Amino acid sequence: MQDITPNNIDMLVSLIGRAEHITVVSHMKPDGDALGSCLGMYHFLGLCGKQDRKVVLPHRTPYYLNFLIGKEVAGDILFHEDKAAAAEDAIRRSDLIICLDFNAFHRTDKLEQVLSDSTAEKILIDHHLSPDREKFTLSFSETEISSASELTYQILMQTPMIGNDAGRLPEGSALALMTGMTTDTNNFSNSVYPSTLRMASDLIEAGVDRNMILSSLYNQYSETRMRLMGHVLKDLMTITKDGVAYIVLDRKTLQEYYIEEGDTEGFVNLPLSIARVRMSLLLKEDGDKVRVSIRSKKGISANRCSRLYFNGGGHENAAGGRLYIPKDIAGISEAAAYIEEHTHRFMTDENI
Repeated sequence: MQDITPNNIDMLVSLIGRAEHITVVSHMKPDGDALGSCLGMYHFLGLCGKQDRKVVLPHRTPYYLNFLIGKEVAGDILFHEDKAAAAEDAIRRSDLIICLDFNAFHRTDKLEQVLSDSTAEKILIDHHLSPDREKFTLSFSETEISSASELTYQILMQTPMIGNDAGRLPEGSALALMTGMTTDTNNFSNSVYPSTLRMASDLIEAGVDRNMILSSLYNQYSETRMRLMGHVLKDLMTITKDGVAYIVLDRKTLQEYYIEEGDTEGFVNLPLSIARVRMSLLLKEDGDKVRVSIRSKKGISANRCSRLYFNGGGHENAAGGRLYIPKDIAGISEAAAYIEEHTHRFMTDENI
C-alpha cells in the first residue's frame, strides 16, 4: 500500500484538522462499498470534532443498506436526485472534499461539474485503475485491495487518533467499513487478500456484529427479487459456446417484478457457479443506456472486456460499463446479439 505513508497520513490529518466544512462524496448508483466507505469516513470526522460534515451521493442507496443510516447520519446525507440544490451547495461551501470509491469526477454523474469547479482541497481514496491524481491534493490509490472500505480502514488505522487499534474506531465507522468490505467481496467470495481477513478479524474482535450485518444485507430482500431470480435462471440466462453467460433485463421485466435499485445485486455472480462458464454479464435497461456488470473467473479479464466493448472498466475479475442507445445499439432488443458478437471476439482473439 504504497500511498499509505507517514507523510501522507500526516497530510490527511492536517487537511482534516484545518477544514471547517467537509463533504464526503462517492459515485453514481452508490453500492455497499460506496456508502460504507463514506460513512466510515463520516463517523471518523465526528471523532475529529468536525461538526459541519455532509455525505453527498448522486443517487439514493439500495434499501437494504438503510440500517447504516441512523438518526445521526440522516440529516447529514444528501442524495442529489432528491435534493440537488442542497447537495451542490454543500460541495460549493466545502473547504475539503473527500472522494471515495471512484477514480474520476465523471463517475459522479451530475455532480461532475460542481466537483470540477470547486476550489476546495480534495482527497481521493479509491481502489480502481487509472485514478485522475492531478485533480486531487492528496491521493490514496490501491488496486490490490478488496474495496474502498478496506482502504479507508487501513488509512484510518494509521492515524494518531486510531493508532492501529480497531477498538478506537467510532462504532459507526467500524460497522460501515465492515459492511462495505463484505458487499464488495460478495461476502468473501472475490478480491480477498490477507489484509481483508485481518481487517474482518480485528473488527469482529472490536465488537462489530457480523451476524447482524449479514442478516441486514442478505435476508431483507423483497419477494419479487426471489421470483425474478427464478425467472432469470430458468428463462433469461443464456450461455454461449465460449463459456460466456449473459442475462438481459429490459425495462418491462424490471417493472413487472417491481424491481428497486439493489434488487438485482449478486445476480451477475450466479452463472459463475456453473463449471463451463468463464465470464458472466448482467445488462439492465436504464433510460437511454444499458448498464452492464461483468464478472469473470481467474484468467479472463472482465476489466479488459469492459474497456474494449462496454465503455467502462474496473478490476481484473469485476467490472462495469454501459451501452448507449442508439450509439452502441439501437435498443435493448439488440443487446443479446451485441454481447454474443463481441464476447466471442474477446474470448477467441489471443491478441486482445
